[in-house]
Amino acid sequence: MVDASSNHSGRIRAGSALIALGVVQFCAAMAVVQAEYPGYSDLTNYISDLGNTATSPWHSVFNVSIILLGILAFVGILLAWDGFPGGASRTVGIVLLLIASVGAIGVGLFPENVNGTVHGLSSLAVFLPGGLALVVLGAGFHRTASWGWLAVPSVLLGLVDLVALAYYVPTQGNNTTWDPGLVERFIVFPILIWGLLAAVQLLRRAKEPWASPAATVGTPRSPRQA
Repeated sequence: MVDASSNHSGRIRAGSALIALGVVQFCAAMAVVQAEYPGYSDLTNYISDLGNTATSPWHSVFNVSIILLGILAFVGILLAWDGFPGGASRTVGIVLLLIASVGAIGVGLFPENVNGTVHGLSSLAVFLPGGLALVVLGAGFHRTASWGWLAVPSVLLGLVDLVALAYYVPTQGNNTTWDPGLVERFIVFPILIWGLLAAVQLLRRAKEPWASPAATVGTPRSPRQA
């Protein structure tokens, strides 16, 4: 089954590349748009301010970039599905990541000053499912030898997201958030960091001799396993 194995590895490799590309291009776009935004502060300005069509000179770059992030992540995750350890944690975690990807698309399609309600719901659809996905997937990573190194970082990154979100949401409701831009970055950046780490691991996974992921859960993979 050389052809099946090659096609399987190719899908995982393509998925990992799309996930990494989405994260890298978005981070680059944020840096560029922020540099062109007069007086922008990482502490007090929201990330979404970069896509504000009234105040951000390069808003179109940011909005297109985050839409692209969502699309690339969605397609990449689907392609790389079998590269993740099998089991319920994979199903739940990946579905949550797909929801977060759709949320990112919504953030770009509906800038904060165009439709604040939809924009806020789209942001929450990134923040909450994204953080939960990291915890759920991380809890399953420890059962496999190849993904074990990412188990603790995944859970920790997810918890950083969720703890920051737990502070952010209620304080936003009464405008008492301390340095809201900084807090928001503690929500978003863990997901981006995890995306790069997962892309690296998926690329490594694509180079391994293929076997059904479900069959490898809980058992170390033999280097000669086909």
